Amino acid sequence: MNIFESFRVSIRGLANNKLRSALTMLGIIIGVGVVILVVAIGEGATQRVTETVNSLGTNLLTVFAGSSRVRITAASGKTDGGSTNRMTLDDATHIAEHFPKTVEAIAPSVGGGVSIRMGNKDSTSRMTGTTVDYPFVKSLDIDRGRFFTDAEVEGSQKVCVVGTTIAEKLTGDSHTNLAGQTIAMNRQNFLVVGMQAPKGATSWGQDQDDIVIVPITTAMRRILNKRNIDMISVRCTSQTMMPLAQEQISNFLRNRHHAPPPYPDNDDFKIFSQTDLLATQQSVTGTMTSLLSAVAVISLIVGGIGIMNIMLVSVTERTREIGIRKAIGATPRDILMQFLIESSILSLIGGLIGIGLGVGGAYLLATIGGWSAIVNATAVFAAVAVSVGVGLFFGIYPASKAAKLHPIVALRFE
Repeated sequence: MNIFESFRVSIRGLANNKLRSALTMLGIIIGVGVVILVVAIGEGATQRVTETVNSLGTNLLTVFAGSSRVRITAASGKTDGGSTNRMTLDDATHIAEHFPKTVEAIAPSVGGGVSIRMGNKDSTSRMTGTTVDYPFVKSLDIDRGRFFTDAEVEGSQKVCVVGTTIAEKLTGDSHTNLAGQTIAMNRQNFLVVGMQAPKGATSWGQDQDDIVIVPITTAMRRILNKRNIDMISVRCTSQTMMPLAQEQISNFLRNRHHAPPPYPDNDDFKIFSQTDLLATQQSVTGTMTSLLSAVAVISLIVGGIGIMNIMLVSVTERTREIGIRKAIGATPRDILMQFLIESSILSLIGGLIGIGLGVGGAYLLATIGGWSAIVNATAVFAAVAVSVGVGLFFGIYPASKAAKLHPIVALRFE
């Protein structure tokens, strides 16, 4: 019997048990669909992280204020609690002055939650106090109006730049131009001098347009009542200069804050580069993708076991048919081929349906949930190959069992 005849007989056998065939394919459908969906979302998340990081510039360092994990006291030599935040505006100013070859611009900042109000509409938002170099350092575009000036920073003026989400919260329309309007922030009136261009959400879901930007002196003296800053954003002269700039800033702050060894355990600051952030987030995304893919692979294996189970049942039910076919000349190879083709068809059809559901699910989530999803052609082809491979692998035992049946024993089977 040729292969075409084997296909015909196999398809007829599967068609005679449509419900059983559909249930057998379910494990393969779920496994392949989940693999496609997870890989698509993982690829999309990775791309979104990369785009977010690159939009801020690949030559950006961020110095966060913090507490040291270990502090050695001069008197006893023993460790005690970590030091508090000691990073100041003067630190940021001196960094810009001392390292002109590696540091192009700096933007110190403080932040916190604030209440905002305009007319009879009120809400809450995130406030950032910073300097005039902030738009350059953070690659921020001003869509309407202007950014505040050095004079307004020095005079601690009550002016601000807002994002489009603020306009939506206070007016119900994100396209409203608030430049020139007055809003109340923590019960203090601020003049809106400009609006930043829409930036959307970060890769970790934070709305970058839900922000009020004010002069750093205004934030520290009039809103937060604090002396120290939270972080310093540093734009390096080039990406190749970033390691040197990081080393220079670390040594400078250690000397300025009189931090004793060991380093970096006794540092009262942390420095991160965009490369570090990208690598960390991609690692998290990759780990989650791998874990979910492992679950999908387990589903494929379970689906394969289901195929083997059903094929064994099919061999038992069709024992007399196998005996008749052998009696009229069918060889063990013909019987083996028939059942292998049946298991492969089950897994292939299940794989194709799973691909359709996975691709459709990825685009549905991207549309409804606003997620990024990239369907990887390699993952699709791999899913097809794996599904067929599962069918062949788990179909070998039932097929070989059918091929080894003695025709007389098979004919006597009831």
